[in-house]
Amino acid sequence: MYTINIFLRFALIAACLIGGVVLAVMFGFWYAFPFLLIGVLLLVGYFLLGTVQSAAQIMQSNDFPGAEKRLGLTLFPNILYKGNRAYFYMIKGSLAMQMKRNDEAEELLLRAKEIGLPTDNEKAMVYLQLANMAAVKNNWTSAKNLFREAKQCKITEAPLREQLGQFEKALKSRGTMKAAAHRNRGAMMQPGGKRRRPRSR
Repeated sequence: MYTINIFLRFALIAACLIGGVVLAVMFGFWYAFPFLLIGVLLLVGYFLLGTVQSAAQIMQSNDFPGAEKRLGLTLFPNILYKGNRAYFYMIKGSLAMQMKRNDEAEELLLRAKEIGLPTDNEKAMVYLQLANMAAVKNNWTSAKNLFREAKQCKITEAPLREQLGQFEKALKSRGTMKAAAHRNRGAMMQPGGKRRRPRSR
């Protein structure tokens, strides 16, 4: 999808609206109408779409500070249309997670989840990120529940399926280790033979 550079968009909005007003004053409204219309459409597009798409493109190149800076140019995230609003918080949460701001990341990802992401791939991605953060906190019950929700999504992206598989292996590995530790504790608690006291001299 073609995206207008955000700075070019701002320049076009200013040029069209200011130029339209000048033309309206000097020559009348109908001379100014095309410029005013273009300026208004560009402005409405900015309010509804924000800078989510361009931030996502920057994020794909692993320029996380640059992506966060670009996302910050969305001045009114709460008036983005629903799909882009969810993407806004998902990307912002993913960026916070990459930069080790886990509490902030969790809050933002939960917000994206509550708004509602449009595809199962994005839903699964958010569930998996939340499951990872729960695992880091040793909240394995929450991690398992979130992972279960991720697996229920219809995932079409191979890398995401691979990440789910790796997380499932980690869960199974932890379960095996926990069971082994439990057995070892049980074996240690079983009574053995009488312990011989050292002979006193």
